[in-house]
Amino acid sequence: MKKPLFYLKELLATFWFLPVLIIAFSIFLSIGLVYLDSIIDISHEGWIRFFLVNSSDSARSILSTISGAMIGVAGTVFSVTLVALTLASSQFGPRLIKNFMYVKLNQVVLGSYVSTYLYCLLVLNAVRDSNDHNFIPSISILAAILAAMANIILLIVFIHQIAISIQADKVISEISEFIAEQVNSLFPEKMGEEKEGLDIDAVSAISAYKMHTSIKSPKSGYFQYIDGDSLIEVVVDQNALFELNYRPGSYLVKGMEIGMLYSNKNLEEKALESLVDQFVIGKTKTPQQDLEYSIYQMVEIAARALSSGVNDPFTAIVCIDHLTSTMCYLAEAEFPLKYRFDEEGYLRIIADTLDFEGVLDASFNQIRQFSAGSTAVIIRLMEALVTIIGFTKKESHRKAVLKHAEMVLNLGKRDIKEKNDFEDLKRRADKILGK
Repeated sequence: MKKPLFYLKELLATFWFLPVLIIAFSIFLSIGLVYLDSIIDISHEGWIRFFLVNSSDSARSILSTISGAMIGVAGTVFSVTLVALTLASSQFGPRLIKNFMYVKLNQVVLGSYVSTYLYCLLVLNAVRDSNDHNFIPSISILAAILAAMANIILLIVFIHQIAISIQADKVISEISEFIAEQVNSLFPEKMGEEKEGLDIDAVSAISAYKMHTSIKSPKSGYFQYIDGDSLIEVVVDQNALFELNYRPGSYLVKGMEIGMLYSNKNLEEKALESLVDQFVIGKTKTPQQDLEYSIYQMVEIAARALSSGVNDPFTAIVCIDHLTSTMCYLAEAEFPLKYRFDEEGYLRIIADTLDFEGVLDASFNQIRQFSAGSTAVIIRLMEALVTIIGFTKKESHRKAVLKHAEMVLNLGKRDIKEKNDFEDLKRRADKILGK
């Protein structure tokens, strides 16, 4: 089942999970090294005596210094991270905060400093200096010193990462890379084997079933994920046909009809619950099966850049360039049919799928609407469409690009007052529209 993998990916994407793992590791490491110190007697002679502590006062002093420094720097890391998140929220939009929180380096830095602090406390508690028992965990203290040295280097790397992470080009590039991974590995999402080139009569297929059962949304929230393989197995077990009206990214209201199950018998409540269990509905959107979510992140950056308060057409142009790359890839991609079949060739699922025109609308509609008053952005939009149409293979894709080219040209006619600027736009439009 893929559903547990969805929750695992969501867990790995949280800000706290990796630091907690590092802290847990530091606890077991402190116990293990203290135990190693208790069973190994290391000689303090020769050159090694310069690296091992043989005084309980020195041991307490070193561990206290390291632990105090680490928790202090951890507070600084928290502050720097919050400042970066504030800047990201105001400059790029609140939805981009997740991208900064999920950077693995930020999580490692936070976990490393807190875990080193906790490690030193645990080792410090093991130091004994009394008449009955004298114990100095030299190996454990040496490990604490090495960890402190590593954390100093990590702090430098962290500051460098923060400095470049709030640059617009860097943020846009990272989102673009994530979108590229999505379209290469997760899109299009398949629920079963597709039958290409067939003229499917969905109405006849539905009419072959006597019973119609409405499937309701169990709660309000965003449609986050479909376990496609398990879903088709459930439908096959009931010898039924399921028509799904929504796709990941849609907002569902409790009690809303999300689909219709067609069968030849009355289905038990357990079977219906098993069907609904294949859907994940949450409070926020997730990019795992929702390509438009990532695209809207890019669009939001462009829209903010084109606002009157920011007026940064260069950032918007960079967003258009990266979206153009994505659309060129999708122009050659084979989008899935809305029909899914089982291994025996029976129609089992009618899905609501994303098509090329929908992705193109998501990519450029809002940018075009916000670009009024920015001649450079309008011209770049037309250039992007010229590039995309060169990659289109299907007539439906070509028509979608032509529709956007006409809308951009109409915007230019209304908005561009300078004759030479409009002629620049017109020359590019002629490459597509032939007018």
